[in-house]
Amino acid sequence: MKKTLLNLAIMGTLVAASNAALAHSDDSKNPKSCAGLPSQSTLKSALQAAQYDPSSDHALNGGFGLNMWATVVDRDGIVCAVAFTGADRGAQWPGSRVISAQKANTANAFSLDGLALSTANLYSAVQPGGSLFGLQESNPVDTAAAYKGPSKNYGLANDPLVGNKIGGVNVFGGGLALYDGNRKVIGAIGVSGDSSCADHNIAWRTRNTLLLDHVPSAVSVSGDATRPDNIVYPVGGWGHPACNASVAAIAAALPVTR
Repeated sequence: MKKTLLNLAIMGTLVAASNAALAHSDDSKNPKSCAGLPSQSTLKSALQAAQYDPSSDHALNGGFGLNMWATVVDRDGIVCAVAFTGADRGAQWPGSRVISAQKANTANAFSLDGLALSTANLYSAVQPGGSLFGLQESNPVDTAAAYKGPSKNYGLANDPLVGNKIGGVNVFGGGLALYDGNRKVIGAIGVSGDSSCADHNIAWRTRNTLLLDHVPSAVSVSGDATRPDNIVYPVGGWGHPACNASVAAIAAALPVTR
């Protein structure tokens, strides 16, 4: 009997040690994984500045002037920060919280140090007959992480998404890889809450404010080497639908870090 109890105790110790080792190796709980990326408060400030253009003319982003969600992920797709611009979590489309995380995951998952892909660049390629048709089905959202509560913390520093891998692939404007001063991709940002064209433009302005737009090269065929992962109009190749008549000119004038 004593021997049996001793064996059970040893087994219990080994299981506990094994679980502790697994927990220790779980990078989704590693706070160091978000080093070099913006905090929640920094993200929120940059997002608000991008949404509310200095001229106070929301039309300059090519959308409806709606409040926005933004998510930042690290290079492993772990959510580091989630923010919104409105007075509370209901002041912007609730569904756009997860979409912003999807966009961040997508831009990170399909960008490299030498080649950036914005979510806007993927639109045409994933349509039936396109070279990447079916891509949007390849990395499904982790619904347990996406809809975990409490809802009252959505968009705050302790948003339940933080520290989790959200997954998901989104294929319209609003997701951009983040590049540091060494032109290394260190994660991505996703923005959602308005037209897809405005989402891209606001994500772009936010990235520029964060000084994480040192993009080396991309598939963009806009002919503008200073904005290599920019949205491309019209549809075709790596193009994206134009949300209104002004968005092409807006995209061509988006700020870049020189």
